[in-house]
Amino acid sequence: MKISELKVGTANASIEAEITAIEEPREVVTKFGKRTRVANATLKDDSGEITLSLWGDDIEKVSIGDKINLENGWVSEFRGNKQISAGKYGKINVVK
Repeated sequence: MKISELKVGTANASIEAEITAIEEPREVVTKFGKRTRVANATLKDDSGEITLSLWGDDIEKVSIGDKINLENGWVSEFRGNKQISAGKYGKINVVK
């Protein structure tokens, strides 16, 4: 699937794209009252860009310039912008 094909509300999205930027992680409190860290990254393929939300340990798994494969991702909207996340059931793998 290409980034341009992703629609808000899509579950089970699988894409392969390059990380072109990563913001500094910040600490947040989840809706379940648990503290965790989140960082926004920019994913880019030949069809466009999307924000990737990296949660917890996923932040350390990737670096700028890495090509990743995101399996079972979830597409949502935050502050008017489309974003994708691995969510509870997704997986982020760095492509060698």
